[in-house]
Amino acid sequence: MADSDTAGASPAPPPSEPPEPRARWRVRLRHLLFGAPLELEDKTLLKHLSLVPFLAWVGLGADGLSSSAYGPEESFKALQSHTYLAIGLAIATALTVFLISSCYSRIIEKFPHGGGGYVVSTKLLGPRIGLISGCALLVDYVLTVTVSVAAAGNALRDVLRQVMPFPESWVIPVDIALLVLLVVLNLRGVKESVVALVPIFLLFLVTHAALIVGGIVAHLGDAGPRAQALAGDFQRDWNDPGFGPMAMVLLFLKAFSLGGGTYTGIEAVSNSMSILREPRVRTAKTTMRYMAISLAFVASGLILCYLLWDIRPLAVGEKETMNSLLARSVTADLPGGKVLVFLALISEAALLLVAAQAGFIAGPRTLANLAIDSWAPRRFAALSERLTTQNGVVSMAVASLVALLYAARASGAGHDGHGGSDVIGRLVTMYSINVFLTFALSMLAMTIYWSRTTKDPELRARRLALFITGTVVCTSILAVTVVEKFTEGGWVTIAVTGACVAACIVVRRHYVDVAKKLSALYSDLAHLPLPDGGVMRAPDPTQPTAVVLVSTWGGLGIHTVLNVFRSFPDHFKNVLFVSVGVIDSGAFKGDHAVEGLEQRTESMLRRYVDLARRLGVPSGHKLTIGTDAVEAAEELCREVAKEFPRSTFFAGKVIFKDEGILQRFLHNETAVTLQKRLHFGGLTMVILPARVY
Repeated sequence: MADSDTAGASPAPPPSEPPEPRARWRVRLRHLLFGAPLELEDKTLLKHLSLVPFLAWVGLGADGLSSSAYGPEESFKALQSHTYLAIGLAIATALTVFLISSCYSRIIEKFPHGGGGYVVSTKLLGPRIGLISGCALLVDYVLTVTVSVAAAGNALRDVLRQVMPFPESWVIPVDIALLVLLVVLNLRGVKESVVALVPIFLLFLVTHAALIVGGIVAHLGDAGPRAQALAGDFQRDWNDPGFGPMAMVLLFLKAFSLGGGTYTGIEAVSNSMSILREPRVRTAKTTMRYMAISLAFVASGLILCYLLWDIRPLAVGEKETMNSLLARSVTADLPGGKVLVFLALISEAALLLVAAQAGFIAGPRTLANLAIDSWAPRRFAALSERLTTQNGVVSMAVASLVALLYAARASGAGHDGHGGSDVIGRLVTMYSINVFLTFALSMLAMTIYWSRTTKDPELRARRLALFITGTVVCTSILAVTVVEKFTEGGWVTIAVTGACVAACIVVRRHYVDVAKKLSALYSDLAHLPLPDGGVMRAPDPTQPTAVVLVSTWGGLGIHTVLNVFRSFPDHFKNVLFVSVGVIDSGAFKGDHAVEGLEQRTESMLRRYVDLARRLGVPSGHKLTIGTDAVEAAEELCREVAKEFPRSTFFAGKVIFKDEGILQRFLHNETAVTLQKRLHFGGLTMVILPARVY
């Protein structure tokens, strides 16, 4: 204690500036790769970072559009030789896209702050159901990134083989390189990553629009004879005793359901409202409209073209997709046809990479929403200096890498085009199941909501009809997909999602238990017999000053203040409260987010100031706003040390009797990390324990 008293009484040496060239080079390299820190004081910051409808369509709509590389093909294959059903299938696909998009547009109206299926299910069906929806989405986005990167790597391999040798051993390193590229882009910021991918998105739209329109127009001349032939096939199967109407209906429903991968990605807009330009609801609905029109056109157009050009599933080789066969058939007699095929296929492969980008946008935000509600470690709600969900992006990349390596192992040597196609198909099935689980829960929640609403009966009737239809369609697709594909990856989805739910329950239970202990501590301290009024004079910078770092008003902070005076009686003549208002995913939701956070932080600090004054000690406060609590607190402490040279810094830390990996992971080490930095700079900091176990 004597050492601490001496340290507190003697002037602290001036804060040292880090002179190391290596440190400066690390900062420069970080800024080069990920961009310079953003100025939180900039009132137009959110406007510069947010996405207008077109960019949102690129960043969030790519997931849905990229599904045209496998969704329509899976659906058409299920028809087998009964391809006349493709006309109804194309119509049903387009209508389903518009149905789900319309439902999510209405969800956006009800939940304008985002969160998608997780928030909808949590608010309307309860936290546990919301957790299931959130975990399903989280696993879905990991698999979206995985399958997109794997498919893009396969396509890139096949393209490069046309001009150079490409050993199979290079495939996995190329996939990992693509994954790292996406991580870097997303750590720089959402808008930067989306803008970089715009040319790929536009190339895909142009080439596929030309392919579909050209494929349909080329067959307009024989529309009559072709329609008669299809009608004859329909009539034959209808009257066939061994097939008949019921078998036709069941086959159609099976094909329709197995094409469920086509609709993945539609929910991404409602999950990512925080990155959209104000007015967000209007921006989101416009984005949904763009997504619905483009996806319905491409998916249904491809199905129709498969039929018109007689692209038979049985004719597809292991290394050639139906889209590739269609592109070669349509452009066979055109000058420069090979170039058009190359552009169409390379844009399709590239769009799969853009789809992985959509997973990197929506996945970390879903994880952040879970963290804000204490289902996941709270560090996943933190934002980087570029205002990205950095921890979530990195975690998504690690999980995707694990899934990618598992897929490569399951398929043999580096998803080589034989096993690789099977693995990618299995991954598509896995994430289709989770998407439709979230869809079904969201539609059910909104159906219950509108069934209980008494206002505006006419609007209520329309909304009920919409969401009941959506519930029936999504539940049917989910059920058929699980039954048909249970042994082909469906069970893995259920197992992984269940494990994710179980882990979240463990995390939440831990946070709740700790909160109860801290609440009990606070309830004991809240009834301290303190006089009204107190000392009102300002702190004297020449006197020993206790600088107490606090984050919230509560038992831990009060306990720390009292421990300072109990541990160092009659020594400190001032107390100064400092805090960092941390911008996280829960706070950064509007143009006035920083201003509002600053006001809340100052209000909290004033309560501590009032407490200290009533204890008879001159008191004041200082605050700053930042995205990294440690860096912002270090800078603020250095400023305080210059103004109050006889300062000793204090922070409270929750201490567990048996601290293990779980406790260290779920509770940040802000106090310990800050203590090391301040000690290195010549400042004294003491951590006071708060035992809650």
